Amino acid sequence: MRERIVFAAAAAVLAALGGVPTPASAQGYKPTRPVEVVVHTGPGGGSDVLARAVALMMEKEKLLPVRMQVVNKTGGGGAVAAAYLAEKKGDQNTLGFFTGVWLTGPLTSAEAKVTLRDLTPIARLVLEPAVIAVKSDAPYKSLPDFIAAAKKSPGELKQSGGSVTSRDNIVRELLQKSTGARWAYISFPGGGERIAALLGGHVNMMVIEPAEAGEHIRAGNMRVLAQVTDKRLPGFPNVPTLKEAGFDLPSVPQVRGVVAPPAIPKENVAYWENAFHKLTQTQSWHKFLADNQFEDGYQNAAELTKFYDEFSGRMRGILKEAGVKVVR
Repeated sequence: MRERIVFAAAAAVLAALGGVPTPASAQGYKPTRPVEVVVHTGPGGGSDVLARAVALMMEKEKLLPVRMQVVNKTGGGGAVAAAYLAEKKGDQNTLGFFTGVWLTGPLTSAEAKVTLRDLTPIARLVLEPAVIAVKSDAPYKSLPDFIAAAKKSPGELKQSGGSVTSRDNIVRELLQKSTGARWAYISFPGGGERIAALLGGHVNMMVIEPAEAGEHIRAGNMRVLAQVTDKRLPGFPNVPTLKEAGFDLPSVPQVRGVVAPPAIPKENVAYWENAFHKLTQTQSWHKFLADNQFEDGYQNAAELTKFYDEFSGRMRGILKEAGVKVVR
């Protein structure tokens, strides 16, 4: 017993002199300057909304010693943002918030130079439902109403959305294939622009995440026709799912998570895994999920790597079913 006490005392002295690492120094990496958080959407887009909310929650919960600064790198359905992160190889103060389009985009583009597999996985955060919405004064009271109008005037109605490989357009392709209806797709770089196009009467419909649409639905500016979900969301108990509305389509998933530039040290990955896992345990996070009708989808880096294969395989099948050419 006395020997153990002497050894512990000696170890404490050595630690004080720097000879033995203390638990604090053993943690390794800790950011010492503001962390750049890259998103592929413009202000108001889903990734932008999530990243800014996470930055505020990280600060509120005191989970980071520095602030997170959101940087918008729009274009190419995530390709510009992914390429930017790839160029930051080894950068220890940069993160990126990805969505499923970062995986589906390269499936349809042989020119895609950077994929999620070229970046460092950190964590999956949420699985996100979507709704199909129109302007509140639109003549369509249900999704069958919109489909009937599109059939009556092929190509005249318009839908605002993101890239052609985004969930917005995949849902459109599936609906068109199953119904024979046709309407145009107008791509915008940011969620704010897509919403403005709908509210301004320049387009007739959009597929949108509840987090983006929430304030406009609550204000009475949008009407939800259907939910792109397997079961009704608590916030829309009276709105049918696609299947309930008569459209038996495959579920099109949306995922959001965090990656880092290539070749960052393992202790960095461990630090960020821990930080985001702690975030998902807070009351702030649980309230955020409930308010925005997200599903908690946390996975660590190893689990996220496996998820890439599962998600890519599933989306490859959905893209083919929608008639989209797949090159990978």
